[in-house]
Amino acid sequence: NPVTLSVVLTSLALGTIFTVSSSHWFLAWMGLEINTLAIIPIMTQHKHPRAIEASTKYFLTQAAASALLLFSSLNNAWLTGEWSIMDLTNPLSCATMTVAICMKLGLAPFHFWLPEVLQGINLTTGLILSTWQKLAPMAILYQIAPTLNTPLLLALGLVSTLVGGWGGLNQTQLRKIMAFSSIAHLGWMVSILPFSPQLMILNLTIYLIMTSTMFLMLKTISSTKISSLATSWSKTPTTTALSLLTLLSLGGLPPLSGFVPKWFILQELTNQNTTILATTLALSALLSLFFYLRLTYI
Repeated sequence: NPVTLSVVLTSLALGTIFTVSSSHWFLAWMGLEINTLAIIPIMTQHKHPRAIEASTKYFLTQAAASALLLFSSLNNAWLTGEWSIMDLTNPLSCATMTVAICMKLGLAPFHFWLPEVLQGINLTTGLILSTWQKLAPMAILYQIAPTLNTPLLLALGLVSTLVGGWGGLNQTQLRKIMAFSSIAHLGWMVSILPFSPQLMILNLTIYLIMTSTMFLMLKTISSTKISSLATSWSKTPTTTALSLLTLLSLGGLPPLSGFVPKWFILQELTNQNTTILATTLALSALLSLFFYLRLTYI
């Protein structure tokens, strides 16, 4: 129904806009809830058991994360008397808020829902889930970055990049590969957030552009498995060649644009005397690059 679809898409847009533009925790939470409830009908539009299962997993995870976010903001308001997003000062609230946003984004070790959900839905909904749905939690994370626990963020970022690299190695489904790619990229963003939020925004922007391009190309060539990607060269050589370049850019191979944020992040981490973290991140990027290269060879 076009009317239903327009209402759902409008709600999806408004939920994110509410969260991004609010300075009050309750409004930010309300925007996230609208966002979650709006995407469920889009995920279940095809009455397939896998789609129903994916939407149920997504709903339960997001509901738990939203409840934890509301608990964190209530606890902070109880102790400090402030509802402003910028005034998150209580250490317990900071820790629980970080966990809540990591659950919403799909950062490791709270990543288990993301590959399964992405595998159960179609490519168009997967595109929305991998790009638009990341904006609201990242906006909150950007605003509260100065008050968060830096070692906790660095640990989450490091684990996410390693899980994103290892998890994608033995996959044959392209949507699961894109899910693990998302986990790895979010790990890079969270790692640099305490030191340079502007670099996080740069990384997020390039990630959104490249992921959108990749999903749209996969939709164009109707490819969801590695085997179907291998046969697309004879049908659409130009699109396939561009998709291979996009994959290499996602992997961070120079001189493609995906290399720029990784280069800047490694440089900034080295300047902050976190050389071991920078080295581990660079090595974890090689894991991701391996399965991207495998796809391009096919």
